[in-house]
Amino acid sequence: MCDLVARTGRHQQRYEHGRRLVAGCIPFRYKDNNDETSDDGHKKLVEVLMINSQSGSGLLFPKGGWENDETVEEAAAREAIEEAGVRGDLVQLLGFYDFKSKTHQDKFCPEGMCRAAVFALRVKEELACWPEQSTRKRTWLTLSEAVERSRYPWVREALTTGFTTWHENWSNGGDHVDPSSR
Repeated sequence: MCDLVARTGRHQQRYEHGRRLVAGCIPFRYKDNNDETSDDGHKKLVEVLMINSQSGSGLLFPKGGWENDETVEEAAAREAIEEAGVRGDLVQLLGFYDFKSKTHQDKFCPEGMCRAAVFALRVKEELACWPEQSTRKRTWLTLSEAVERSRYPWVREALTTGFTTWHENWSNGGDHVDPSSR
């Protein structure tokens, strides 16, 4: 039994210009890569955490409704705990990604349009128990594997243009990527 409980319902859901506002993150970690062809022989490999979709094949990252009583950062961190069972540090806002939800259409958003604020989350803890563990499976993947197995085009875009661009800059000592350019 898990002591953590997922939020449910839409009574506090945020909307803007006919779109449901969503917050999510791309959880990541480093794994040793003992590739003999690398210059230092002991390079770190970045992996991202993906979860299964509840409505079909393919993978995505934790995301869900941004509610009125929380900041977008709090919503992204909450979704990481609820859906993927991970905690960590939100490192950077990667951008905003628009998509159409087939399952979340309501009177405030009849066409199902959504705008997701997506963050990079450096994982510090994997929980043994989390609210959606009975319906979600977590999978650590390399970036190329994650792109290949992504369920939706907007998830692939967030991985390739958002996360990859930011991570290359950040790991080379850069500060950050401007998410308003996405």
